[in-house]
Amino acid sequence: MNTAGAAATSAPREIGEVKRLPILISLLIGAFFSILNETLLNIAFPELVLELNVSPTTLQWLATAYMLVVGVLVPASALLVQWFTTRQMFLGAMTLFTVGTLVCGTAPQFAFLLLGRVLQAAGTGLLLPVMMNTILVLYPPEKRGAAMGTIGLVIMFAPAIGPTLSGLILNYFDWRWLFYLVLPFAVFSIAFAAIYLKNVTEPTRPKVDWTSIILSTIGFGGLVYGFSSSGEGHAGWSSPQVYGTVIVGGISLLLFVLRQFRVREPLMDLRAFRFPMFALTTIMLIIMMMTLFSTIALLPFLFQGALGLTVFASGLLLLPGSLLNGLISPLMGRLFDKFGPRAMVIPGTACLTVIMWIFTRVNETTPLPVFLVLHIVMMICISMIMMPTQTNGLNQLPPRYYPHGTAILNTLQQVAGAIGVAFFIGIMTSGQNRFLASSPNPEAKDQIAQATVLGVHNAFLFGFGFAVIAFVLALFIKRTHAPKE
Repeated sequence: MNTAGAAATSAPREIGEVKRLPILISLLIGAFFSILNETLLNIAFPELVLELNVSPTTLQWLATAYMLVVGVLVPASALLVQWFTTRQMFLGAMTLFTVGTLVCGTAPQFAFLLLGRVLQAAGTGLLLPVMMNTILVLYPPEKRGAAMGTIGLVIMFAPAIGPTLSGLILNYFDWRWLFYLVLPFAVFSIAFAAIYLKNVTEPTRPKVDWTSIILSTIGFGGLVYGFSSSGEGHAGWSSPQVYGTVIVGGISLLLFVLRQFRVREPLMDLRAFRFPMFALTTIMLIIMMMTLFSTIALLPFLFQGALGLTVFASGLLLLPGSLLNGLISPLMGRLFDKFGPRAMVIPGTACLTVIMWIFTRVNETTPLPVFLVLHIVMMICISMIMMPTQTNGLNQLPPRYYPHGTAILNTLQQVAGAIGVAFFIGIMTSGQNRFLASSPNPEAKDQIAQATVLGVHNAFLFGFGFAVIAFVLALFIKRTHAPKE
């Protein structure tokens, strides 16, 4: 018996007659508002500290818990998409998200707001793998690039406009309207999907391995929580709460990996790594997510700590690049379908390497238009790399590996994002502290600005190293086709 095949999710026989556009629209509407909510609340944190009467450390759980729940649920999605139909998974995920949004909007105190965020995260964590798995089943390999590019538009566009949209809403309404205004769109998404979303997979209901679920929950949850907590600016890595959860998570993850090769029906079939382009894709996406998340975290420190910009001005400076990244994703997908991955990924990684090197040379006297252009070019490079690489890697997998491949990539991207932010901010902070320790006047504004620039340079130097590795890996990328079953 083929153990991987036992965990398959098969497409219905009439898949060729299914209308793809309504299904794609259903998925995109739900994904847009669930992903938008990830960044919509952050700018309201100062107001929430006062209104809910909690400390900033406590309030940080609204962001940490969101990332934690998504990181825990995505690995289990490989099993869930084999137990439930496309409609059941999507409608269930959006219902969870909608209920969570309602709870957040009406929350009388912090505990209820946290509960609502957990429900929202549960919906988001289930929705993203369902969306990617559906695209893999619905579109043949030669047309997946454009479809995945459209997904890329939503994934990048929604979080990009989140802070700006949030700031606009908070200028006229209180923080609850951040949820009230999302609620009708979430309900509309459910209604639209109930009418137009069709099932494109048939459940095979493999055996549930509860030991693997527990190990993956502790493993991925421990890593995401530990690395996220390390960057909160308190005890950092000297806190047992931080290094303890990372150690426990790492041990659990090792046991989880070993178990996946021993059980007949693994929760996340790691045999997908036997396919070389999928393995290459995984490494490159980890590097890209670390680069993307860390850059988003580092540049605001540089803008506000060295250039003296306000939070709002920093957000506006980063907005054009983020928006352009999302808007050109469908174009990159179509170019991938036509020319293959090498024409996109090799120039993209080469350009990214140059941009990361330039970031190691900027300082407090660098004109703002230079930062604007650098960020725009960097986001275009990432658009040239992310979706084409991901699509190419998934194209090499046989259909029985689709749920596992999407779960692996989505999980590792979450973990890479958490690790990247903690790693690069740690390097930046270390450089700042060393400079200020030898400074004759560490509280002077010019000294703080120079310390910030030095710390950011150190962090981007590591980013440059990662970009070089990505470029070398890109030289080995080849266009893939799914092997015959």
